[in-house]
Amino acid sequence: MSTKSRTQSDPSSLSFAPYKEKKGEEYMSAAQREHFEQILRGWQRDLMEVVDATVGHLKNEHELYADPVDQAAQEEEFRLELRARDRERQLIKKIEQSLDAIKSGDYGFCEDCGAEIGIRRLEARPTATKCIDCKTYQEIREKQTGA
Repeated sequence: MSTKSRTQSDPSSLSFAPYKEKKGEEYMSAAQREHFEQILRGWQRDLMEVVDATVGHLKNEHELYADPVDQAAQEEEFRLELRARDRERQLIKKIEQSLDAIKSGDYGFCEDCGAEIGIRRLEARPTATKCIDCKTYQEIREKQTGA
């Protein structure tokens, strides 16, 4: 798996200026929604470029090796690359859901309790759908049930 593919699925690799809240600004104002829409669209564009490059790589780099060890190594590399792309495909779906939430006015609010998720948390994880308390509770519950 290439370094670029690992970085593309990590929101911390996105380059953007942190949002500077204005005094008295309402949470999820039009300017804030625009800020997150730009972040999400940029991330989506980067991921799509990686997907397109992978398709080209798999088509162009496939070689038939006489040595079974070389052939197995190439197949393993392709398998890992496809697995990474599958994770990124799922991430693209989450990005699209977040963009839909921006349009509907639901973005930035916890899907469980309705509380504000928070600007900094959303900048760290733009696809977050839960506030930190509900996410923590979910993770504790998952640990206890082994789910």
